[in-house]
Amino acid sequence: MRTWMDAARRVRSAAAERAGYLRRAARGAGSERDEVLLVAKTVVAAMTAWVLARYLLPPAVSTFAPFTALVALQATVYRSVRDCLQYVGAVSAGATLAATLAAVVGIHGWTFGLLTLIALCVGRIRRFGHQGVQVAIVAFFAFSSGQGQIGYIGDLVASVGIGALCGLAAHFVLAPARHTNHRQQAVTDLYGTIARRLDDLADTLEASDPDRDHLRQWRRDWRSLSAECERIRHSIEIEIENGRMNPRRTISGAGEALPRAREAITVAERSMDHLRSMTRTLDYALESGELWNLPGTFRPRFSAVLRAVATAMEEIGRASPTDRDVVVPQIDEVAAELDRVQQQERSAPDASPDVHALQGTLITDAGRLLVDLRSGRESLART
Repeated sequence: MRTWMDAARRVRSAAAERAGYLRRAARGAGSERDEVLLVAKTVVAAMTAWVLARYLLPPAVSTFAPFTALVALQATVYRSVRDCLQYVGAVSAGATLAATLAAVVGIHGWTFGLLTLIALCVGRIRRFGHQGVQVAIVAFFAFSSGQGQIGYIGDLVASVGIGALCGLAAHFVLAPARHTNHRQQAVTDLYGTIARRLDDLADTLEASDPDRDHLRQWRRDWRSLSAECERIRHSIEIEIENGRMNPRRTISGAGEALPRAREAITVAERSMDHLRSMTRTLDYALESGELWNLPGTFRPRFSAVLRAVATAMEEIGRASPTDRDVVVPQIDEVAAELDRVQQQERSAPDASPDVHALQGTLITDAGRLLVDLRSGRESLART
């Protein structure tokens, strides 16, 4: 009884998740709507290709039409055209091999083995991409079912052509949507989250009774933000590819906006490495009690460094091009604050070695972060 109840619960959960997915697709633009539209276009293109192939060609080759339509409908127009050309090339190569061997040496067991060997070698040509295996598959069909006859091979190639035309036509009639603004906003939101975490770290460093559980949660948050960086980077790469050969109009300056967003993600990833190290150091210092041994002026001044970094990162993460006249003084302010902290640390010779080590670790992480921000500012200025 419990097994049935658990199964029913899983079914309801899956149904609710699917319903939520469809609601998000209906509510607005996004990956959910893109995927739903791609499925709908694929169904229409495959059905149209099959009907045309069944009407115009022998039933033995009609299945190749809807299969080619599936190949021709990928997430982007560029990828669809690339995969379609690779598939058509692989089909042509396989059919040509089958016809040639059948005509020259006939249909025999050993010639089938020879055909397999040659088809596998030809399929490894890099220009065929991941469609290279189709060379052997189509060669088998043309050699076995078609007996290497030119008429069968001509019908097979025609079926593939029908599928390719139906698939690509569906993409050009309703091309994939452009999401340049969404990708830029994702980068802006990421930088905003990092800036808030920096402000929280500064508050924790200054607090008289820091919440260690909260600090440990931030350590986990840095890991999740690193994964989010990778997801955003992947979506930006897809959107850059989506701009190739796409007939839809896009916003002005999209050609520069997306590379700039990708570079901003690189800066964020490098920065988070240092921020994660800094958070781990503070967690250990709080656990060991060394945090309370820091000089009274160090904690507020280092907090000022973190807040200055947060301000600079918010500017770097803006969707619009980074304003050099704004971000340069902000980064210079970080450098000035950090220099004051370093001077203070050097002027405290009576501090214990553990305190010096703690201050040195935090200052080193902040210095490396500053170097990456300066380097990122320059790289963003070039994109």
